[in-house]
Amino acid sequence: MKLIFVGAAHEVTGSCHYLEACGKHILVDYGMEQGVNVLENEPLPVAESLIDYVFLTHAHVDHSGMLPLLSARGFKGKIFSTKATADLCSIMLRDCAHIQMQEAEWKSRKAKRSSKVTPHEPLFNMEDADDAIKRIVPCPYDEKIDICEGVQIRFTDIGHLLGSSSIEVWLTEENTTRKVVFSGDIGNKDQPLLKDPSLTAQADYVVMESTYGDRLHSAERPDYIGELTQILQETFDRGGNVVIPSFAVGRTQEMLYFIRKIKEDKLIERHADFPVYVDSPLAVEATGIFHKNEINCFDAEAMELVSKGINPIAFPGLRLSITSDESKAINFENTPKVIISASGMCEAGRIRHHLKHNLWRPECTVLFVGYQSVGTLGRILVEGVDEVKLFGEPVEVRASIRTLSGLSGHADKNGLLEWIEGFEEKPRKVFVVHGEDEVCKSFAECLQVEHGIKAYAPYSGTVFNLASGKLEYEGQPVYVKKKPKLVSDVYGRLLAAGQRLMNVIRKNEGGANKDLAKFADQINSLCDKWD
Repeated sequence: MKLIFVGAAHEVTGSCHYLEACGKHILVDYGMEQGVNVLENEPLPVAESLIDYVFLTHAHVDHSGMLPLLSARGFKGKIFSTKATADLCSIMLRDCAHIQMQEAEWKSRKAKRSSKVTPHEPLFNMEDADDAIKRIVPCPYDEKIDICEGVQIRFTDIGHLLGSSSIEVWLTEENTTRKVVFSGDIGNKDQPLLKDPSLTAQADYVVMESTYGDRLHSAERPDYIGELTQILQETFDRGGNVVIPSFAVGRTQEMLYFIRKIKEDKLIERHADFPVYVDSPLAVEATGIFHKNEINCFDAEAMELVSKGINPIAFPGLRLSITSDESKAINFENTPKVIISASGMCEAGRIRHHLKHNLWRPECTVLFVGYQSVGTLGRILVEGVDEVKLFGEPVEVRASIRTLSGLSGHADKNGLLEWIEGFEEKPRKVFVVHGEDEVCKSFAECLQVEHGIKAYAPYSGTVFNLASGKLEYEGQPVYVKKKPKLVSDVYGRLLAAGQRLMNVIRKNEGGANKDLAKFADQINSLCDKWD
């Protein structure tokens, strides 16, 4: 009965934890790393084809984005998530595959221009994404679910994203039962649309995030609508556009909620009919999924609007851009406008085109409304760079760079403490993850010294025995020496196929001799072809 830490250990993205119990190999999240990664992650403890289950806390790609790679390398198990998370993953994983394929195609074209003949292969493709999606098992909140003999789970609303959850995991092996709670990303309180995080009563061990474990949000609820109104008014009066790099799922819908209120109350003078473009096919689809799941996921304030027949995230002047031609046309429209586009950290997608058209214009504003990881273009702009390169061309930064203060889907330090203090009894140990290096260390120390909670910030590779309560291996920080490749080679997929084949052979031990002989002949025939 082991817990091994793989990703998001002393880092914010790439969440992944491994459980081995009851003869099963289980992952909790399998996320994509974003921005600059200072530390190397250990590989999965077993081949992807041997993974039996994945428990998914929510749909954000830093928790779900590598699930298609799991399928590409032979995973044939089940992925358990909430119903809303399953709906969001059905679009987000395809979007991840689309980006991977686009990026590989662009790199291949670039290689040809420089006389390099080696084609680039994507980490995974659309077929892999579709395979991962069909393996998702949608589950309700607050119900115990039997996974297999000795393993049970329960999803609890954690208020971070539509469908987001903490996951309680019960493991029973040789008359020993341990309960491990994975916090996922703990939501901020009093946010639009979503409910506040729910507490959990009991756990032996807790794995919890610490993204904002070193800072506090404003003591008073920020006046998001007032601050946004001021930014819109000032920019429109200058004749400029407000460009909002926004995560397509979650943050975009929150921004629409605020803008609906601004328009409804006629808070913008002289520009009351300003258009708002949502330029992201993913965001458009996600907005529909928000409507579909409003009864189970929306808070009381949003549901009051719904009960009156009011759509909380729609209004006159809202324009949805789907095709690339519609996207390109936005910047040839001279009316001052709001452009909401992904990605939220400006690393990919249509937002980069809008930045190219608006960053150099002093009358415009680029408004950041979400966390910006170290090394991303968004983080660089927020920190005040004078010039950036977009599509191979330098672009001077003359637009006003603003941040909507206090807007966060993550709990601050007090919110994290409130959640962990909500357990009726102190857990035996709390593992602090999903935070920048120093934040993980400082928050773990805070739990120990100030709150009397045994806490530890593990590095990737750390192995903890849940039955004995002892550390079997203490991972060490391994710093990245070179920039990791964004695309894999075909040979890697071949090795993964070989691992899967061995897994299939082992599972057929004891089968009928006739069937095994036929299988062996097929393998030998294939080997003769390539030998």
